[in-house]
Amino acid sequence: MSVKSMTGFARVRRELPEGELVVSLKSVNHRGLDLHFHMPAALDAFEPAIRTLLKSRVSRGHVQTQISFSGNRNGNASLNYELLDAWFDGFRDAASRYHLKCEPDLNEALRIPGILQSESGCELDESFEAPLKEAVGAALDELDKFRVREGDGIASEIRQRSGNIIDLAAKMEKIRSKATPAFQKRLKERLGELLKGIGIEPQRLAQEAAMMTERSDVSEELQRLKTHAAHVEDLLNNGGEAG
Repeated sequence: MSVKSMTGFARVRRELPEGELVVSLKSVNHRGLDLHFHMPAALDAFEPAIRTLLKSRVSRGHVQTQISFSGNRNGNASLNYELLDAWFDGFRDAASRYHLKCEPDLNEALRIPGILQSESGCELDESFEAPLKEAVGAALDELDKFRVREGDGIASEIRQRSGNIIDLAAKMEKIRSKATPAFQKRLKERLGELLKGIGIEPQRLAQEAAMMTERSDVSEELQRLKTHAAHVEDLLNNGGEAG
């Protein structure tokens, strides 16, 4: 099972009898599963079904689901002047607050979801749920491919670093096995300098060297490093959205 990164992006477009549907999914790191939706009011009734579908496929990450729907208009389109006025007022307030010399762009304003309204309207009944869930499912498939591709790269890097830690721990264990004789030799030389020829009892010297070795013992830390490295390997082998 592949490891999945929590970062990914996918976009799916569908031409339906009711109009054009675009589903975008963007995920970033998060401790748990955090779902956010940005979609027109006409699709609010379908949010529970979409939420259930996302929860069945994603277990971790901050996931933004953006859905846009342009219904087929048999009548004339009209501007939502209330929304347009609010946008222009907000633009001018921001420009004044930050002392910016710029003019609002009407083309940008017309891209705001809901700014254009169909006089005939576009009512969506429960039959729209199936193609909507199909589009969201297809977007989840693309998101999974993205996350698996990135996850494979991350897993490879982690395995390499974990292997380096194990190798270094093994080298340190070899060094540690020679610690007592080295401490004994260093202690003897140091005491010889301090005592200037006065005899040193071998048994006492061995005891002091053993105490120095014990105080500088790193065996517990080395074992902990190996245990953590093994646990990381288990997480990677189990795959999924590991953290």
